[in-house]
Amino acid sequence: MNREQLNQLDKANLIELILLLQDQFVEQQGLITALQQQASEQQEQIQDLRNQLARDSHNSSKPPSSDGLKKPAPKSLRPKGQRPLGGQPGHKGGTLKMVSEPEHEVVYEATLCPHCETELQEMAVIEYERRQVFDLPPTPITVTEHQAEIKKCPNCHQKVKGSFPPEVTQPTQYGPRILAQASYLNNYHFIPLERTEEALTDLYGQSPTQAVILAASQRMAAGTQDCLVRIQEQLRAASVAHFDESGLRVAGKTHWLHVASTSTLTHFHVHRRRGQEGMAAGEILPAFQGQAMHDHWASYLTFSQSQHCFCNAHHLRELIYIQEQYEQSWAAEMIQLLCDIYQEVEATPSPAMSLPTDRVDFYCAEYDRIVSDGLAANPPPVEPPPKRRGRTKQTKPKNLLDRLQTHKAGVLLFMSDFRVPFDNNLAERDVRMIKVKQKVSGGFRTQKGADTFAAIRSYISTARKQGHNVMDAIYGAFVGRPFMPAEPVAW
Repeated sequence: MNREQLNQLDKANLIELILLLQDQFVEQQGLITALQQQASEQQEQIQDLRNQLARDSHNSSKPPSSDGLKKPAPKSLRPKGQRPLGGQPGHKGGTLKMVSEPEHEVVYEATLCPHCETELQEMAVIEYERRQVFDLPPTPITVTEHQAEIKKCPNCHQKVKGSFPPEVTQPTQYGPRILAQASYLNNYHFIPLERTEEALTDLYGQSPTQAVILAASQRMAAGTQDCLVRIQEQLRAASVAHFDESGLRVAGKTHWLHVASTSTLTHFHVHRRRGQEGMAAGEILPAFQGQAMHDHWASYLTFSQSQHCFCNAHHLRELIYIQEQYEQSWAAEMIQLLCDIYQEVEATPSPAMSLPTDRVDFYCAEYDRIVSDGLAANPPPVEPPPKRRGRTKQTKPKNLLDRLQTHKAGVLLFMSDFRVPFDNNLAERDVRMIKVKQKVSGGFRTQKGADTFAAIRSYISTARKQGHNVMDAIYGAFVGRPFMPAEPVAW
């Protein structure tokens, strides 16, 4: 083999080697890309897990009950005030005040002078020092016997009996007041049936059975229906109403307690769905045309005939989370901006119903600037590979910024229309009690029981908001004279 043949052979081997190295390089590049993709996905999973561990009641919408024993130290967004602790000047105290005509009087005689031991029994009283003790008298159950006369007609010789009142149907039965108390303890204070029975026995010597207490609750719920219809009508006509929902267990399955409320009205209903179907079942949102205050749960936005404003307490908690976990400065700026607007709104004297136009423009410009800075720090995610289905996953800061940008008018509406509150705390306070109910009882065995509870809570909450005595309102529902909500006062 000559030299030229050897050179050709070397070139062929070299080309083959180069092609082999190229194949190996391409294979390694693919492996590196796959590892990088895997590492990126793992990093996202790790960040998601860290995010879940970092979320609690102070930086998310999780309830305080979910914090467990390691509750975070409270961090108020309100600036420290200069006022001292306790009641402020002008605060109406709650100290007991003496009555002019007490039911009982006990006189303690001054019979002997402690200084010189002179007898004082014959001396005239010059004045009294008065002290009054407020207490309950013994409260045994009183029994009223109803007697219907029976007479014999002298003409036809038939027996004729007088008519009992329609509410007296049994030879022995409990009256509406003790049934009202049983329903009140069970449905408003969440005392279980067995303990309700025990409490009434301890207080009065005897008590309705658990079956009677359940029947009393159903009777009360039926007696509130006219009031509930009026509540729904007034809520549909309200200029601003609050909406929220919370999960509960009914017949072993997750259902949702939906609330619609104002400062004077409350309406609850239970549905198996959380979203649009469940919201519409309350027969308020589909016809509501005012300002609907709620969180950013997308189902609320499907009711397009309403105007929508958004809870800034939710925004503040999300911003705190982003500030703590992502250390992005725009979040702290937005927190400060929302708090500044709120404080200026609170300090604006009546009868103003909006901040001045120049202040509104200034705050809107600051809001836009902060959102723009946040979007610059959180660019849109890279498009996923073609085989991956669904929308591209975004970071929590980017999701919040998109909502703040899209719904700017609803977020800032509270500064240009003072009828709109800063947050949705009213509805959250109204719905919070279902968590207490679940902790005590675990849930409801039947849908009927859940509906009964929602009706009674709607009725009692509205009565309390309107300043009515709750026991009188409950008694009225039992005897066919339910309390009716007053017509709302226009702004």
